[in-house]
Amino acid sequence: MIRDKGCGEIRESDIRRNINLSGWVFRRRDHGGLIFVDLRDRSGMLQVVFSPDVSGNAHELAHELRSEYVVSVSGEIRERPDGTENPNIPTGTVEMYADKLEVLNKAAPLPFCIEDAGDASEALRLKYRYLDLRRPEMQRNLIIRHKATKVIRDYLDEKGFLEVETPVLTKSTPEGARDYLVPSRLNPGYFYALPQSPQLFKQILMVSGFERYFQIVKCFRDEDLRADRQPEFTQIDLEMSFVDREDVMEVIEGMMKRLFKDVLDVEIETPFERLSYHESLERFGSCSPDLRFGLELKDMADLSEKGSFRVFLDTLHSGGRVKAINGKGMAGLSRKEIDLLTEEAVSFGAKGLAWIKVKSASGGGFESPIAKFFPEEIMREMAKRLDAEEGDLMLFVADEEKVVYDVLGRLRVELGRRLNLVGTGYKFVWITDFPLLEWNKGEGRFEAMHHPFTSPMDEDIEKLLTLNVTYDGLLTSHFSLLTSIRAKAYDIVLNGHEIGGGSIRIHRRDLQRKMFEILGISEEEGRMKFGFLLEALEYGAPPHGGIALGLDRLVMIMVGASSIRDVIAFPKTQKASCLMSSTPSRVEPKQLKELYIRTDLP
Repeated sequence: MIRDKGCGEIRESDIRRNINLSGWVFRRRDHGGLIFVDLRDRSGMLQVVFSPDVSGNAHELAHELRSEYVVSVSGEIRERPDGTENPNIPTGTVEMYADKLEVLNKAAPLPFCIEDAGDASEALRLKYRYLDLRRPEMQRNLIIRHKATKVIRDYLDEKGFLEVETPVLTKSTPEGARDYLVPSRLNPGYFYALPQSPQLFKQILMVSGFERYFQIVKCFRDEDLRADRQPEFTQIDLEMSFVDREDVMEVIEGMMKRLFKDVLDVEIETPFERLSYHESLERFGSCSPDLRFGLELKDMADLSEKGSFRVFLDTLHSGGRVKAINGKGMAGLSRKEIDLLTEEAVSFGAKGLAWIKVKSASGGGFESPIAKFFPEEIMREMAKRLDAEEGDLMLFVADEEKVVYDVLGRLRVELGRRLNLVGTGYKFVWITDFPLLEWNKGEGRFEAMHHPFTSPMDEDIEKLLTLNVTYDGLLTSHFSLLTSIRAKAYDIVLNGHEIGGGSIRIHRRDLQRKMFEILGISEEEGRMKFGFLLEALEYGAPPHGGIALGLDRLVMIMVGASSIRDVIAFPKTQKASCLMSSTPSRVEPKQLKELYIRTDLP
């Protein structure tokens, strides 16, 4: 055996034992006679002492050790002398006095210090990812990810789910993000697509009678990236037959409760809070709200109409909204600082940001360029509605509804961070009652808010089926009806991040065809894209529904990371490239020729 135990597994029970250890040199400290080496492996770290009196030739060899040398040491485990203990590590009361040392491999000078890798640029850390992954925090992240997937598999197995793999080479169905395409050598001119989700196949599994399916599965989307997106990501995907949305929610709440208890020893309260899509936007400006702090949006339309500020009045008369939030304790900001805040709101999409400082909410205490347009009594009403007190700053946005939600929603999150209002812990919420459809102004057609297989509420099904008009006719005679129909869809949100979404599916072919008709998908196009699912629905498809959760994003929140790249072993950059392996790369002309592909790129 090269080693008897892990470095981080040594305890007081090992004192006076001779043990073999192996690992990496984390740091070396030469105190003249004594040389101290912090030896690290995946289990943790142990201090190894090289003494001229005990270590013999190993003491001389220890002078040559450098960071990240791979070594094997043997020696006696001793109790640390009083006053030298390190309470910050589990092995802090013991140390090894080495009598043997073997250098298994030397390390070249490092491009960055492992200990201080947080100070290195992300690009450098990604290029040398194998060094970055040696950091204890990175190993902790991936260990927690491993534990999370194990708990999830065990839980779903106990609940009667079967793990079934679905194809990676599948059909291109361009709904949502762009597909990654794979040319077929055996079928020239034809392409596979990498799956954005196993959606169609998991529905087929329900038609096939498996009743409860899950898969921890890789998915692929060719889209613009950010801190919580990757071109390839991992979903916890599940589907259930003979259920309604309450059944799916109950399974997920139980899974989250078990996951956080077993992995983090954190108790999660169930059932989770629920908000309708409309209520979430009205109160928080977002359909993925962080409920760990307040700063809720308040409607100011009625009070704005009692003033003479033309910007507010014109917005309301044109069908827009006026809403506000309370910047707690921000009345002390200078005019220049408020101008910077306004610039930030403009960068979010606002035309401007109106403000009123509360000097004294009880009367005679408001300061603002727009104060002259409102009676003081109205400003006191505004302050009361926002729970604004002396020293607070009322912030207003007037625009079309979507812009108001987006700007104040993002500003709320930013102010929550700046004002240290965001609490610790984990706060889940279900968002329900989404619209089934949303109008795409640019393309002049309806789109499915979730996906085309989402079922409407039961009470709306017959309304849809009885519509018998052309697509153009729908736009005029049934527009308000279609925009009012709600979906049996649900998103699960954790600490302001959407970590999953799902729905009860359409299991009747007549309803699915009608949905395609409303979306402007012809019968021929529907057959071409989704023919095998439509055909399957004719052979006794049960009611079914499910959900997909983003494993990367979930683990990111669990470990407190700011990017999913910190919980993925080998992630891509925002340009979808791997700096370590230089991916993507050019291929040989011979390979392109075999695939009947010609490129004009130099």
